Amino acid sequence: MSLKTALIQLDIAFGDPNKNYARAERLIGQALKEDPDVIILPELWTTGYDLTRLSSISDHEAETTKAFASRLAKVSHVNIIAGSVAKQSGDHVTNTLLAFNREGECIKEYSKAHLFRLMNEEKFLTAGDKDGLFAVDGVSSAGFICYDIRFPEWLRKHVLAGAKLLFIPAEWPKPRLDHWRTLLMSRAIENQAFVIACNRAGSDPDNTFAGHSLVISPWGEILAEADEKETVLFANIDIESIADIRSRIPVFEDRRPELY
Repeated sequence: MSLKTALIQLDIAFGDPNKNYARAERLIGQALKEDPDVIILPELWTTGYDLTRLSSISDHEAETTKAFASRLAKVSHVNIIAGSVAKQSGDHVTNTLLAFNREGECIKEYSKAHLFRLMNEEKFLTAGDKDGLFAVDGVSSAGFICYDIRFPEWLRKHVLAGAKLLFIPAEWPKPRLDHWRTLLMSRAIENQAFVIACNRAGSDPDNTFAGHSLVISPWGEILAEADEKETVLFANIDIESIADIRSRIPVFEDRRPELY
């Protein structure tokens, strides 16, 4: 079984959801010409990091984004990992990943568990406390968001629960590009899983972002990598290769959980 992925490396308009929905739909339309199985968007792609105005620009219960992604998924019969959005629920706003199946059903909401203090997330957002597990065309998968990748035990927990595809929307700044690439390759190698990581392009008033969305094999090979510009990145994933790699180096059989 193989899956074709399309990563929408969007140049996000700061604090302008309407413009971002239009930009995303244009790029998704471009991606659909290549008949992908799954499309992924970056982190906080409807608002960017305009955190001080979340009271007016966040998405109430993510209703607008759900309607947007559900419509496109159903009409095009494609899985969509709709990045993450600022979801307003009562008095709280979460940084929430949304996943949709080919029928347009929202099959997962995962709120970022690790808030990034260097970008003041903890001042405006509430951390999630639920797992990121879901399935894409029957393949066990998990979603994480940006800073989460610095916590290998969080990703490993999901892989031990069966996840083979690790989807990671992000807004990762350019000064730490080397960390982005190294951490993602490490997460792929140590978990013997595919990493599909969609970063944003462009800049906001405080940051320039790295781009360089990546698809990495369970062997740590880079299957596809974008540059810094807005683009759609494609890669084919061979699901059967996971079992082969895990048999060649039996990491999970050789674990010693009684020690750690």
